[in-house]
Amino acid sequence: MKRKPVVIGIIVVLCTGLGIYALIKSHGAASTSGDEEATPTVVSVQTGTLQRLTLRRYVTGYGTVEAAPATADRPAAGAPLAAPSAGVVAKVNVIEGQHVEKGDVLMELNSGTATAEYAREEVGRQKKLFEQHNTSLKALQDAAAQLALLQVTAPLSGTVTRLNVKPGAAVDVSTVVAEVIDLSRLAVSTGIPAAEANELKVGEEAQVLTQPPVTAALSFVSPAVDPNNGTVLSRALLPADSGLRPGQFVQLKIVTAVHTNCLTAPEASVVADESGRSVIALVKGDQAAQLPVQTGFRENGRVEIEGTGLKDGDPVVTVGAYGLPEKTKIQVVNPVEEGAASSESSSAK
Repeated sequence: MKRKPVVIGIIVVLCTGLGIYALIKSHGAASTSGDEEATPTVVSVQTGTLQRLTLRRYVTGYGTVEAAPATADRPAAGAPLAAPSAGVVAKVNVIEGQHVEKGDVLMELNSGTATAEYAREEVGRQKKLFEQHNTSLKALQDAAAQLALLQVTAPLSGTVTRLNVKPGAAVDVSTVVAEVIDLSRLAVSTGIPAAEANELKVGEEAQVLTQPPVTAALSFVSPAVDPNNGTVLSRALLPADSGLRPGQFVQLKIVTAVHTNCLTAPEASVVADESGRSVIALVKGDQAAQLPVQTGFRENGRVEIEGTGLKDGDPVVTVGAYGLPEKTKIQVVNPVEEGAASSESSSAK
């Protein structure tokens, strides 16, 4: 027997064996891959619910608390007080933080020709003489006028918020010596960008974002734009018990529109799909199906939505909603609690 045919035969047998092995392995791998494709992917998500709420749109600004300005039927709630004449401060009768009534004498001055004490005694003497018909009304009025030039009196009932002088200080008619403010009549003034000011209307609700928040009412919207910063001066009157202080810097939101009983979704549930549309993943059984929606006002973690077939109470995916494939099998983990959401929650930008 020749060796060459034997070697050839062995090679043929080996090749045949390797081919059969490869075919079996390939078939097994294909079978395993098919099993994996047949097994659906389960995605763990968190969910929330759709709710019908009242949502609001706001214009936001920053402003300063100050005394309410004068109106057609009421004087200003605060006044800086200047010295009525040149002289030297002789006596200060009040301290900062003290409540005063309209007409109270806050301080007295001495001038180069008279002292407050002498002027006060002269008024008393002229009154007695006038009662005895021993002087004229004009003499009494002149004495009272002289005393008025040497006294700083409160023009309104309120609180002394500032004292700028002490006894012995020289003053003139341009010197602001004190300030009195009625703390029950305060306002917040803010500059709103002109592009947003068209939505503002007197009487609209304004929320001062302090702790706790304070609800006020818009009382003034300037018809002019400040050329220095492009803003429109707006003012909101504060309630008497606001607890705010003159000079305090605050943030406020002014309500410009209200949508009542609108369908809302948790903000995290509204995402963009590959085409850029806003969608939500509506939970149906153990699957989540994406639905396109139109969005509206936003605030406090809620978004106003409109879409076909959506209703109050429907569950939607929140955490895990972004990039969720269509009709994905899901497993809800730690569902989002929404009991804290108020049925009258505010909204919107």
